Amino acid sequence: MHRFYLPPDECLKDPPRLSERESHHALNVLRVRPRDRVVVLNGAGDELLCEVLNAERRALTLRIVQKNAIPPLPYQVTLVQAVARGKAMELIVQKATELGAHRIVPILSERTVAQVDAEAVPDKVEKWVASTVEALKQCGSAWLPRVEAPLTAQAFLARGDRFDLTFIASLQNEARHPREHFESFRSERERSPESVCVWVGPEGDFTPAEINAVRAAGALPITLGPLVLRSETAAIYSLSVINYELQSKRGQNGHLK
Repeated sequence: MHRFYLPPDECLKDPPRLSERESHHALNVLRVRPRDRVVVLNGAGDELLCEVLNAERRALTLRIVQKNAIPPLPYQVTLVQAVARGKAMELIVQKATELGAHRIVPILSERTVAQVDAEAVPDKVEKWVASTVEALKQCGSAWLPRVEAPLTAQAFLARGDRFDLTFIASLQNEARHPREHFESFRSERERSPESVCVWVGPEGDFTPAEINAVRAAGALPITLGPLVLRSETAAIYSLSVINYELQSKRGQNGHLK
């Protein structure tokens, strides 16, 4: 069944209508017609089974047949990602959505190749959010991650956000596999972490000063293997491993199995 996105406030309208862009895709690409049933996701936990009432050129009119409230994951993962250039950042945002990231924080590192001018920030964020929407429809998640405006590592650290575990992808010899940190946390707390943050650097990695600042704030260095990965590969690898660890040992209410 085809999936579409409609913001929460638009879902409350009677009747709800898809945007012009979504309607065009539905009518001209997917060939949706009246009486067809489609799934609408609002990115805030609702999955709506809808019937197409009217297939107009600029607005597909719907009738909600059934509403399913999908609970969020029992944990939240924040990706603090140095802005990658070109399509790489869109790929990172897309895959982070598919892998269940709760929040994506783009970082302007001193070594970031793709610097973002203040005037270009709204357009960049809009493009990244569009990537999360496309990924949402593809994977069927009911929850959109929050994509923040780019900021420096120092500015993010100054906010003092707290997490059960914070990692930084590292090539340092002392970096450990994420599993070791998860096992230590579970052993000490007798529960799985509920909030995890992972920092992924740009091409050439974060500067030594940035790494020291992140580690001074409590981040634990993790290894992603013996090879040097592209920034986008490192982000996907990190989120995949973190998700596996969070899901594999979790029982009801976040307690260990």
